[in-house]
Amino acid sequence: MNIGIFTDTYFPQVSGVSTSIRVLKEELERRGHKVIIFTTTDPKATALEHNIVRLGSIPLFSFKERRIAVNGWGKAYKAAKEHNLDIIHTQTEFGLGLLGRVVANMLKIPTVHTYHTMYEKYLHYIANGKVLKPAHVAYISKSFCNQTSGVIAPSQMTKDTLLRYGVLQEIRVIPTGVEIPEQDISGAQQLRYELGYTKDEFVLLSLSRVSQEKNIAAVIAAMPEIIATNDNVRLCIVGDGPERKVLEQQTRDLNLEDYIQFTGEIDPKQVYRYYQMADLYVNASESESQGLTYLEALVNRVPVIAKYNDYLNGLLTDTCLGVLCHSDEELASTILEYMNYTIDTELAEQLRASLISEISVATFADRVLDLYNSAIAGYNWHLQHEQNKLTPKYILKSIEKIKDEIHD
Repeated sequence: MNIGIFTDTYFPQVSGVSTSIRVLKEELERRGHKVIIFTTTDPKATALEHNIVRLGSIPLFSFKERRIAVNGWGKAYKAAKEHNLDIIHTQTEFGLGLLGRVVANMLKIPTVHTYHTMYEKYLHYIANGKVLKPAHVAYISKSFCNQTSGVIAPSQMTKDTLLRYGVLQEIRVIPTGVEIPEQDISGAQQLRYELGYTKDEFVLLSLSRVSQEKNIAAVIAAMPEIIATNDNVRLCIVGDGPERKVLEQQTRDLNLEDYIQFTGEIDPKQVYRYYQMADLYVNASESESQGLTYLEALVNRVPVIAKYNDYLNGLLTDTCLGVLCHSDEELASTILEYMNYTIDTELAEQLRASLISEISVATFADRVLDLYNSAIAGYNWHLQHEQNKLTPKYILKSIEKIKDEIHD
């Protein structure tokens, strides 16, 4: 199968969307499918890339790390035609997502769509939330999804949101596949040493894009209460983003420079080492639709402390995997209580094995391919059905059917 993936976000831009696409691309290619990524240009993307079509782009106003294509639509159509695409998989409702839909219409092939982002949590990036409102998000999402041949929701929570928006197209819940790393105890110990942590120190890990919606400020704000009880706790903030300088200033204001460090952006291939060197993964975000970092933490045997939502409540099925709190004010006490919790390692491994089976890359690819095949079959049937409507034979059959119904 020849598959075109249209996305505004791809490496070297680091994000959950980029990771999800890369994982899917590599697994599909391993199975013999051809995958072409259509995405934006990026100043950091200088090396020759196989089967990646980059379109001229500019930074997205107040979201500078992300880009939007401004030209190259003809280039995209030409490349899609040359690669003889069977299906287009869009990963955004804007920019490249709209282009993907146009190209699919021109080539007369179906589109499927993954709905990644809970946009209601990101409206502050556009004129401080004064232009786009939740009602606009609902309308745009509904309109886009209903013009596809199938929608992927990374979680039941996302599906429920789309149903609330009025999406009528089929929605399948397909969690993003997570690469399952080997446990590297010596590597984790080495990284702890490199980061300056002793064996006695308890390391909290924050790993994500460093942005306002990730609510890392709440984790930093919890540190004085935590340290007052246990002076051996340290916080390692991994990643980069627009909020980093603000958070570094918050750290200085609270005199926490000895307890908190910022690593900046790291090589995605080294992410597993950071999870494995930590004692607890902490995330206070309320904007996650699929929580890829939570899944990564769990498969790397790191318990999770996070803010409550329905998705996470179904994921953390036992305390040995982690616990949830309902407010920023509860973070410190939740972390301190969990530090004293004795984990049932045998049960944790059983639950983790079950989780791995559900979110493995192979399972992810199987489910996506099943949707592709259904979408292609349904689209081809629809095309044939529409073409048949123009034939005298179809019209005569329709008349006979109406006569039969009247007679009955």
